[in-house]
Amino acid sequence: MGDTRIIIHGMGRLGYAVADLVGNWVVAAVDPKPMEAFEHFEVYQNIEDCMNYGDVIIDCSHGAAVPALVEKAQIPLVICTTGLSGDTLMKISEAAKRVPIFLSANMSLGVNLIAKLAAQSAVALDGAGFDIEIIEAHHNQKLDSPSGTALLLANSINDAMGGKFEYVYDRSGRLEKRGKNELGISAIRGGSIVGEHTIILAGAGEVIEITHRALSRVIFARGAIAAAEFLKDKPAGLYTMDDLLS
Repeated sequence: MGDTRIIIHGMGRLGYAVADLVGNWVVAAVDPKPMEAFEHFEVYQNIEDCMNYGDVIIDCSHGAAVPALVEKAQIPLVICTTGLSGDTLMKISEAAKRVPIFLSANMSLGVNLIAKLAAQSAVALDGAGFDIEIIEAHHNQKLDSPSGTALLLANSINDAMGGKFEYVYDRSGRLEKRGKNELGISAIRGGSIVGEHTIILAGAGEVIEITHRALSRVIFARGAIAAAEFLKDKPAGLYTMDDLLS
């Protein structure tokens, strides 16, 4: 981590994973719930109380907490929260004019790799009669559906294909054949599944599947930390995983 001083915004499961990985480089955390101090840092209830302590904020909170954070941020900000509304995304874009912000629907390097593979596969199979479906599975506490990662994968495919696909989230009650330009997205919620995403390319007599399984939240924490190091000295702007991986 070099000398990057990190503030964690939101001490949920991902926040704990980041803290475990970087240890002494966490200088403060923010959480609305009163919490005892950790070994190496204090937990504050307001970001204003500790903003000056850090070089980068890693947001591990939830969608409702992001708008206020974005408005108050005065140092580089890595946003790991998914399921953000259109209004929140607009606020992020506006805030990125004054501070550097890193935004990704998934912090896993592997997920971002399969997004590229799926897009390349869709282009290669265009015109060969392959239908494309995405299935995602997460734990039973996840609030948003479909997942931000499923949409990331769908958008990667659709952008590569010139926006030809219509996303279909629910076929119940539809007495009709699958449309030629449909891209189906299905969600499963259950147990403690960290995250699974499969892109299915189904043709006549053959099926191709591209799957990513997250076995631990550590992979997302590693990605967030890599983003924090990348963002630390960047000028104001909105950055994505493409910038980090390029």
